Amino acid sequence: MSIDLSRPASGDVATRLRFVEAFDAPPTFGLRVRRALRHRSLRTGVILVTVIVGLVLLAPLIASFNPDQTSTFSTFLKPSWTHPFGTDSFGRDLWSRVLYGGRYTIGASVLIVAIGGTIGTALGLIAGYFGGAIGFAIMRVVDLLLAFPGILMALAVAAILGPGLFNGVIAVAIILVPAYARIVEGATVEVRHLPYVDAAVTLGASSWYLLRRHIIPNVRSGIIVLTSSWLGIAALWIAALGFLGLGVQPPTPEWGAILNDGQAYMTIAWWMTVLPGVFLALFVVGVNLIGDGLRDELDATLSRT
Repeated sequence: MSIDLSRPASGDVATRLRFVEAFDAPPTFGLRVRRALRHRSLRTGVILVTVIVGLVLLAPLIASFNPDQTSTFSTFLKPSWTHPFGTDSFGRDLWSRVLYGGRYTIGASVLIVAIGGTIGTALGLIAGYFGGAIGFAIMRVVDLLLAFPGILMALAVAAILGPGLFNGVIAVAIILVPAYARIVEGATVEVRHLPYVDAAVTLGASSWYLLRRHIIPNVRSGIIVLTSSWLGIAALWIAALGFLGLGVQPPTPEWGAILNDGQAYMTIAWWMTVLPGVFLALFVVGVNLIGDGLRDELDATLSRT
């Protein structure tokens, strides 16, 4: 319904203009958050991730034992009030190790996405916007990296760089670069040829202005969804490297390394693998639910029912 401002029916024109501007103004950040949290998957994922991250961050307050403290008289104790997750083969409190280990797993996954996402996004923007020989060369390298299975590429890089958490981060981040570059390049090419972008080019807008004002805002939703999805995958892969001995080295706790420690004692101490595995699974599921919810909320082509 259009509003005729030529003849104000009541009040002055300035009042009606303020009303129209308020009516047509974009929703505030708080309103967007409230709308997004109505999505069941997104709300569930936020709760799961918040609880797990909160427990991990509060580890010094809620963990009663040093995660590296050993005791020959407390080996393989079952879960109890004193040791909620039991103890391992060295008598170390598993509850403390899981909480402190989550700092390494979750922190590494965030760092992986930050490094791989930033480099991949930059390469995708350059290839999609400028095209030509530069874009062709970048995308051929991306295709070459995509031709290798991700986990094999991570294992190969980690084996070359050597064991260690930072080397594991670099190994997995390399896999994320082509994934981000391919998605961002496709979205950038699509936006680059829209009529209003061509009009801005005709008016003499600089490349930096076009990227900042038109390209990046239009590809941002895809980057956000991809980031939320890859956060869970990165946690799984960094845990896999830790499980294989290519990540965090003993005695530092990390979810993958803790699972590796418990695999030999599954029949006598099931809690050494089941309980850390539940923490890892809940975090990955929560992140994936957030990704699904963000995709539904940010994708304008999906119907809202």
